[in-house]
Amino acid sequence: MKIFLDTADITEIRRAAEAGLIDGVTTNPSLMAKVGATREPADLFLEICEAVDGPVSAEVVVLDAEGMIEQGHRLAKIHDNIVIKVPLTEAGLRACSALTNEGIRVNVTLCFSPTQAHLAAKAGATYISPFIGRIDDVAGDGMELVGQIRQIYDNYEIDTEILAASIRHPQHMVQALLLGADCGTLPPKVLYQLLEHPLTDKGLEGFMADWKSLGREL
Repeated sequence: MKIFLDTADITEIRRAAEAGLIDGVTTNPSLMAKVGATREPADLFLEICEAVDGPVSAEVVVLDAEGMIEQGHRLAKIHDNIVIKVPLTEAGLRACSALTNEGIRVNVTLCFSPTQAHLAAKAGATYISPFIGRIDDVAGDGMELVGQIRQIYDNYEIDTEILAASIRHPQHMVQALLLGADCGTLPPKVLYQLLEHPLTDKGLEGFMADWKSLGREL
């Protein structure tokens, strides 16, 4: 399963990429606003692409199909790693179809139902992004949606990759792995929570104490 870092913070991206923990990056306007980017978006996207050897999702910020296609063309020229992110609307799927036909990869975002995921695949989406946490927020079951999409895509041998998004905690990641999601995108905080376990810390503490008791150098 590929792991993408869901952030526009270049420091966090470099940290995770240098450790070999991530396969790509997803961004959106809200994440860019959080880092208070004062630079040109194109410059930030280029820096991200140069920091990670994998797909980098860059989102369009208009609502009509023609505008999405035009912005998609401009974003795709920034770097070969760029994946155009469009919303799961009629206009978004029109743009997805047009861009895909030109060989440009597309991530269709804000997916909340299996039928939406099916239509996105028919429009040629490279990735479909079901928002697990946001479904859970309204008393739904985000992981159930991932499972439904997996079954539909397997039933019809659909190549679109399931990119589990809005991952809020490590258990979301475990469930996405078990259900067969192709990718998961998660914030830096959750990424490093995946590394943590109290027994690891306890074991390491014991090893270090025993080594110290030997009074020798390695």
